[in-house]
Amino acid sequence: MANSNLLEIKDLKTSFLTERGLVTAVDGVSFSIKPGETLGVVGESGCGKSVTAASIMRLLNKDSTIYEGEIIYKGKNLLKLSEKEMREIRGNEISIIFQDAMTSLNPVYTIGDQIAESLMIHRKLNKRQAYEEAIEMLRMTGIPAPEKRVHEYPHELSGGMRQRAMIAMALSCRPSLLIADEPTTALDVTIQAQILDLINDLKEELNMSVMMITHDLGVVAEVCTRVVVMYLGQVIEETDVESLFDQPLHPYTKGLLECIPQLEDDRSKRLFTIKGIVPSLDNVPKGCRFAQRCPYVDEQCMSESPDLKEVSQGHKVRCWNYDKISS
Repeated sequence: MANSNLLEIKDLKTSFLTERGLVTAVDGVSFSIKPGETLGVVGESGCGKSVTAASIMRLLNKDSTIYEGEIIYKGKNLLKLSEKEMREIRGNEISIIFQDAMTSLNPVYTIGDQIAESLMIHRKLNKRQAYEEAIEMLRMTGIPAPEKRVHEYPHELSGGMRQRAMIAMALSCRPSLLIADEPTTALDVTIQAQILDLINDLKEELNMSVMMITHDLGVVAEVCTRVVVMYLGQVIEETDVESLFDQPLHPYTKGLLECIPQLEDDRSKRLFTIKGIVPSLDNVPKGCRFAQRCPYVDEQCMSESPDLKEVSQGHKVRCWNYDKISS
C-alpha cells in the first residue's frame, strides 16, 4: 500500500431524504486511521459519530441516503463498490460493535450460531469447524465455560457477557479494522474497564486498528492514540491524545474537558456545563456551528464558517479564535 493509512475518509457528506427535505447528518468529514492505531471519535449525542460509522459500513437505507466524498479502505473507495463487494468487506475486513448488545444479537439464535454464521460465510468453514472457532473466540474474550455458553441464547447472558459475545462475533473473522460504537455505554464501571482492556488486548493480539466512538473522554484517555472531536456533523478538532488533554484549541473541546469532575475540586462549587443544546440538523446555524454556545464568540463567528486548519504538527482546529483559547 503506497498510502500508510488503512482507512481514509475524504470530505464525506451523508444526507437523508426526509419529509422536511434533505438533512445532512455528516458534513465534509475527513480523517484517517493508520494500521494498528486506536482513533477516538468524540462528541455528544447527535453530532454525527454513529452516522459516520454506519457510512463506512454502508449500513444506512440506500433508498433514502445520499453519500458524497470518498471512503478509501486499502486503496478502494467503499462508496463505489457493489453491494456484493461490500458484503465481502463488511464483518470480514471491517467489523462493528454496537452500543446495545441485546438489540444487536438475534434473540432466536444461539450465541454459537450467530458467531458461526459469519465464519461459514467469510472463512468458508464447515459447521463443526465454525463452532470450534466460535468456542475459541468466546474463550479469547474471557467468557467462562465457552463450550456451554456457545449453546445459550442472548437472554441467558448478563449484559457484560453479551457485550463479550458481540466482540467475539465482530472479531471472529480477524478484521483489519474494528469500529466500536460506544461499546461500554450500558455497562457498569467495572465491566466497562474490563471490556476496554479486552478490546485493547485483542487489538494487540490480532494487530488490528480500532475506531472508538464515545462521548466519554475517560475512555479516550485510556485507549486512544489520536482523537477526532465532532460537533453537529463536522470535525472541529483533531490531534493526539496528549495534546487534546494538555492544550485543547476548540472551545467545545475545552468545555468537554471542563465538564469532567476532578477529585481536588471544591465540592460546594457547581459542576461546569456547556450552555445550550446541540441545534437541530434541519436548522444549522449560519457561521460557526458552535457560535450560539461559545464563550469566545464574536461577529465573525456568527457570519462566517471557519475551515478545519492545521495550526501545529498534526493538530487541526475549526475555530476563528483558537489562539485566545490556547493562551
